[in-house]
Amino acid sequence: MRRVSFSFVCAAALVAAACQQPAAPASESAAQAPAAAAPKLGIRPSGDEEIKPDMSQVPPELAKVYEHIDQNIDQHVVNLQKWIQQPSISNSGEGIPESAEMVKGFFDELGCQQTQVYDPGVTEYGSPSNPVVYAKCDEGAEKTVLIYWMYDTMPVTQPDAWQYPPFEARLVEQAPYKKVLIGRGATNSKGPQMSQLNAFRAIKAVHGKLPVNLIIVAEGDEERMDIGLRKWVKDHPELLEGADAMMTFGGQSPSGGGGYGGGSEGCVYVELTTSGTAWGRGPTVSDIHGSNKRGTDSPAWRHIKMLASLVSDDGNTPKIEGFYDGIRPLTNEQEESLRGAARNMDLKVAAENLGVARFMYDDPYQVLKTQRYGQSFNLDGIWGGNMYAGGAGAILPNKITSKHNFRYVPGQTGPDIVAKLKKQLVKNGYPDVEVKIIGDVPWALMNSDNEIGRAMQRTYQIMGIPHAPVRADWGIGGGGAAAGGYWPAYMFGNGEVGEKISPFKGVPIVMGGAGLGGRAHAANEYYVIEGAGKVYGMAGAEKAVATTLYAYAGKMPAAPAKSTN
Repeated sequence: MRRVSFSFVCAAALVAAACQQPAAPASESAAQAPAAAAPKLGIRPSGDEEIKPDMSQVPPELAKVYEHIDQNIDQHVVNLQKWIQQPSISNSGEGIPESAEMVKGFFDELGCQQTQVYDPGVTEYGSPSNPVVYAKCDEGAEKTVLIYWMYDTMPVTQPDAWQYPPFEARLVEQAPYKKVLIGRGATNSKGPQMSQLNAFRAIKAVHGKLPVNLIIVAEGDEERMDIGLRKWVKDHPELLEGADAMMTFGGQSPSGGGGYGGGSEGCVYVELTTSGTAWGRGPTVSDIHGSNKRGTDSPAWRHIKMLASLVSDDGNTPKIEGFYDGIRPLTNEQEESLRGAARNMDLKVAAENLGVARFMYDDPYQVLKTQRYGQSFNLDGIWGGNMYAGGAGAILPNKITSKHNFRYVPGQTGPDIVAKLKKQLVKNGYPDVEVKIIGDVPWALMNSDNEIGRAMQRTYQIMGIPHAPVRADWGIGGGGAAAGGYWPAYMFGNGEVGEKISPFKGVPIVMGGAGLGGRAHAANEYYVIEGAGKVYGMAGAEKAVATTLYAYAGKMPAAPAKSTN
């Protein structure tokens, strides 16, 4: 795994301010800096896209931003490549301090008047935090948008499975797209976030200021259950005040559709450990020679039997008493939303984009329902004893640990699930197994029938992206249904949340946009650079961000009336 040094970060033009040099206004910097040779990647802004924005609905002010994006798309892709080339792995800490400074440099270069890297300190779970980067950009506008980022990524756990080096950020062809960028963090979440930043830069380059003020919060612990951000929000709720709405990064579905995310499912993460010391059998001080299995009990086999006692034979159903208690049923509106989305879902395309052979169900509706409003108990990893690939070496481990995440929905809480797990372990005959909570992200409900949601809808109308109407019912996904994947919406949203942790009042949230990426947390993670068919590439993703800001600021014409013919 290649490490990029801090000297590289400070050498990058994008982060000159991070190297403790005073930040000049964006316009002044542009005037004083010598003209650099523009990169020549040959990116086609519209790729092979079959859809395009309806320019008759785009005001001249925004049309100039579109033109700037198209003319500078090569540099915009280079911006993303440089960010991918800086590792930022929160679970190991690799590149985290350098990445925090790099992100601060982004915000300095954007011209934000206030930027700071915070160290939240030790969290309530006993782990040290990774830095939180904060920025406030006063554009003299009437409305202020809160932007959420995560700059951390997952580690590279299977380097041999990558077709290209994970921190090279290579551009390759991947049907049906002529150019995608391969790299760790490409879709989760540096690609969509750089599309946001590029859009902000484009607006300021053309007009000198944004149509809204920004408050930006970037965390380095999303892949560690947001533990540092949770402490930071508790300690600094005043820094969020003044926000009117929140916009996070997002994109299209593999079939080209757009949605209105905003809420979040719940997720609690635990480690289970079986040891000879706690069990009172098998090796207690350290691993011992494997030949001793002939007369010694194995904590490792005990751990495997313990795990098997907690799930059905196919591994798909938790066998924990009360696990499904208290779950709120979907409303008729949410069911309708799921069925509508299912009609536009191609299971084969979705499976290929995810990198799986197939889903558990053949019915798109059932797949969406379980993916967006289902509960699960996953085995994320397991270790102990001889962990070297290939070769041999007889080991009888004295301790084995496994990682697990529970996904849960409204009506459930993480602490209650952990309590039921502990009770089940005792009942199954494993009272000695240690249960350690790594972190908990409670659920959050959100609706999309508000100004920021309607701004996203207006964007979809202009960009020609198929979408459902905005909805007023409070679903996890904000569009009337739920959404797989947790994020810390409970810290920021104004809807019902699983846990309220600060006095911040909360704001409406929307997550959506154009563009596409895939294989998050997997090998060969990618972000589409040149779009194809009904999916926009990076230029389209940036135009969608700009359009949403202008629509939210009230600078867009009303949507044309539908014909009654």
